[in-house]
Amino acid sequence: MEILTTNGITVSVETQYLAAHSDPRNAKFIFGYFITIENGCPFTVQLMRRHWTIFDACGVVREVDGPGVIGQQPIMQPGERYAYSSYCDLTAEIGKMHGAYEMTRIDNKTSFEVAIPEFRMVAPFRLN
Repeated sequence: MEILTTNGITVSVETQYLAAHSDPRNAKFIFGYFITIENGCPFTVQLMRRHWTIFDACGVVREVDGPGVIGQQPIMQPGERYAYSSYCDLTAEIGKMHGAYEMTRIDNKTSFEVAIPEFRMVAPFRLN
């Protein structure tokens, strides 16, 4: 598990290779990732946007931007957690991702960035 705290918000990430959805013969490797976001701030925040940078071992780099996560822009009170899962498709059995969330304070509408820790995705058959 990878964990990083930025500006009072803690982001934890776990990954899993999804063999049933992958097709190695056709360079299709699917990884699930499970994220927990914890608001350690003394104020309420809303997750407005996400940005991902995705790398795979074949040298492919992708950038993904968009509103919220999985179609939601969750609001978190102080001490609350929000968890979600998603997936990433790679053209290689090894890759990594990192990124950032744009958060907004509900009380004064100021925005700030929260880093998403870099995490690796490795198909189990590539491990020694």
